[in-house]
Amino acid sequence: MTGSYLLDPLVFLIQTLFGLYTAVVAIRFLLQWARADFYNPISQFVVKVTTPVLRPLRQIIPGYGGMDLAALVLVWLLTTIELGILALLLGLDRPFMAFGWAVPSVVELFINLFLFAILIRVILSWVSPDPYNPAVALLTRLTDPVMRPAQRLIKPIGGIDLSPMLVLIGLTLLNMLLIPPLKWIVGSPF
Repeated sequence: MTGSYLLDPLVFLIQTLFGLYTAVVAIRFLLQWARADFYNPISQFVVKVTTPVLRPLRQIIPGYGGMDLAALVLVWLLTTIELGILALLLGLDRPFMAFGWAVPSVVELFINLFLFAILIRVILSWVSPDPYNPAVALLTRLTDPVMRPAQRLIKPIGGIDLSPMLVLIGLTLLNMLLIPPLKWIVGSPF
């Protein structure tokens, strides 16, 4: 009883701290992938928070094709460390397997980031925000590569854009069909 009493808050704290920082690093990777404006105040925050950890990693892992591979590797490493610590705390066998367990978790993180970004974009479209707002501009830039193909496929009907619904359904299906087999392949208990 005592172990679970202290273990649950510790697991929550580890998942929250690692999850938040990992998400920020993943957002940095996506912002560079989407060629977002790095003079945007939100982009500047992401850069300042992630640069101290990424700078030494970049000396080992160069970028490729305009993509920040060091950020992608850092997302994987942070997820690996998080899952390894959780495996040790929960008494799971083979915590060294966290290197493989991290792969489906990283894929799921990126899918979820797009799901939330598109959902927020949809909600913001209902309140007609200032298009020059830094958050709106960044969100649009981040989600455009995923939204454009759906917008070409489904034209607005009566002024209502249904393409976000198509993208949300597609991302949810991708999550449901891709993540469980990946977890099974790597034997992930998480």
